[in-house]
Amino acid sequence: MRRGRPFLKLVAWFAFAIAMMQAIPARADRIDDLTKALASSNQETRMSATVSLARLGDKRTLKPLVTALHDPDAEIRALAAAALGKLKHKAALPALKNAATDDTDENVKAKAKDAAIAVAKANKLPNECAVEDKPDLYVMVKSSSDDSPGKADKTQRKTHAEIVKQTLLDSFKAAPQVTLTASEAQRWGLDPRTIDLSVVKMDVETVGGMVEIDAELRLAISDDKGKMLSFLSGGAKVQVPSGKFNPKFLANFRKEALEGAMRGMFDKLLAHLRQTSQS
Repeated sequence: MRRGRPFLKLVAWFAFAIAMMQAIPARADRIDDLTKALASSNQETRMSATVSLARLGDKRTLKPLVTALHDPDAEIRALAAAALGKLKHKAALPALKNAATDDTDENVKAKAKDAAIAVAKANKLPNECAVEDKPDLYVMVKSSSDDSPGKADKTQRKTHAEIVKQTLLDSFKAAPQVTLTASEAQRWGLDPRTIDLSVVKMDVETVGGMVEIDAELRLAISDDKGKMLSFLSGGAKVQVPSGKFNPKFLANFRKEALEGAMRGMFDKLLAHLRQTSQS
């Protein structure tokens, strides 16, 4: 019995429908497996899972990609941000905005900002709904001192205090979310946060064939009325082989340790300042 084209089309349609019914659970299972892989302690496994999720282009990958946006590895976070931008789901905006502002890696920040703008445009939202180019912190560096134990003279202590203060000011000036200007803060309705810097340790000692220059800092954060809000501590070490150590360059090593300590604390300080501003 000869069958006509309508019958063949009907058979083809049923075959397609069955294939699609089988593909949907299969893809869902794959997303579940990839989501579980994001919890792996192996960086390559997490990277592979993130790449696979990004390639799927499925809106069900939103949650796992947001999870990947908080991965310890900056490359994975950057990849997740770019994937969320291509996904164009507006539910990703809060996570992307946070990453664009608070991530410790500049590449991740840039990818997250671009992704947030892409999501905002795709959903016909103004760019302000993505990442606003305005400060959300007003900071004043009130004082800086070297209160470390030891025999450093007044000139040395003044130099140390100026080094950490300038390093902090330079870091603030490079951060778009921070203003040091009263008029700009008034424009955006920002209350000031005051910082008092103190060098609490500046040691030089020989440990296992290395000369260590150890610097530790303490930051006190207050509101505009002088009420103490919180403290933050951190430090850094510079190591030089004993055989290559020249006391003539000790001042430079101290400067390197102080700058390293301040820069190492900066991202944590921003998060700390934002937390006190919202409380």
